[in-house]
Amino acid sequence: MELMMTDFSKILDKAKELEAKMKESQQKIKEIRVEGVSGSNSVKITLDGEGEMQTIKLSDEIMKEEKTIIEDLIVAAHNSAKSQLKSKTTEEISKATGGFGIPGFKWPL
Repeated sequence: MELMMTDFSKILDKAKELEAKMKESQQKIKEIRVEGVSGSNSVKITLDGEGEMQTIKLSDEIMKEEKTIIEDLIVAAHNSAKSQLKSKTTEEISKATGGFGIPGFKWPL
């Protein structure tokens, strides 16, 4: 019986350690900034770690293009930034969990 309690205690300690690492990881994720670019640097979008758009920059040259082209380039830049963000958050979570991951855990992106 005592052996089971020791094992359970170790499991609890690991869970507390993992929880602390995940909180630290979530804080680091909030501080992430990624930039998506499209149209040969004509459109640049910056997202924060929570996927919120922080900035959008359009070059003077792109403003001479048709509206639909500009819209498509904005979407492409946003998708590029979102993809980078997903990679960075996954990397950060892997660091926190020791690379093992948590079954069924999906980061909300």
